[in-house]
Amino acid sequence: MQYIAFDSHKRYTYAVVEDQDKGRVMEQRIAHRKGEIREFLSRHEPGSPVALETIGSWYWIVDEIEAAGMLPRLVNARKAKMMLASSKKTDRLDAKGLNTLQRAGTLPTVWIPPGAVRDIRELFRTRMVLTREVTRLKNRILSCFSKYGISFNDTSDAFNVKGRASLESALSLLPSHTCFAVQNLLGQLDAVKHSIKEFEARINQVKNIAPR
Repeated sequence: MQYIAFDSHKRYTYAVVEDQDKGRVMEQRIAHRKGEIREFLSRHEPGSPVALETIGSWYWIVDEIEAAGMLPRLVNARKAKMMLASSKKTDRLDAKGLNTLQRAGTLPTVWIPPGAVRDIRELFRTRMVLTREVTRLKNRILSCFSKYGISFNDTSDAFNVKGRASLESALSLLPSHTCFAVQNLLGQLDAVKHSIKEFEARINQVKNIAPR
């Protein structure tokens, strides 16, 4: 049986392959081009476990591991580093450390959702980002008015129908460049809110058929 570990970065992955009985087989730096990781893995024992830390771009790497007929094992990077407790940090040592944990049966793994689920998750994550952007834009708009002593205490929400009318009526009280800035921010706010509605509609379409 072989154990394979990846220390992946933005532009490359450092791979260490070890045999259960013979120890280290080989090491190689693999450029991040589609097909390179799959081609590298195809030269090794099918079904071998491949340890990979939870970096930001792990989706496509897992796809390549699975396409090569290997078993991806997604690693909780923080827990793995605590277990290894090494002060030295190099690509080679990181990958060898993951293989050490694999051989010992103590590799701290996390669940890898199927590709379809990973795809659907982007709808929810992007909606969350857009919702935060709405809050940021609202705070910025109110801050611009507040700088000139303009408040909207006559409504519980400065961005509901009544509040929005008050906002637009107060634009004329702002200096010209600040007025231009707030008008632009209001346009961005409307665009983001529209995008959120589109995401919510798509989420409603898929949530009942999403794979479990």
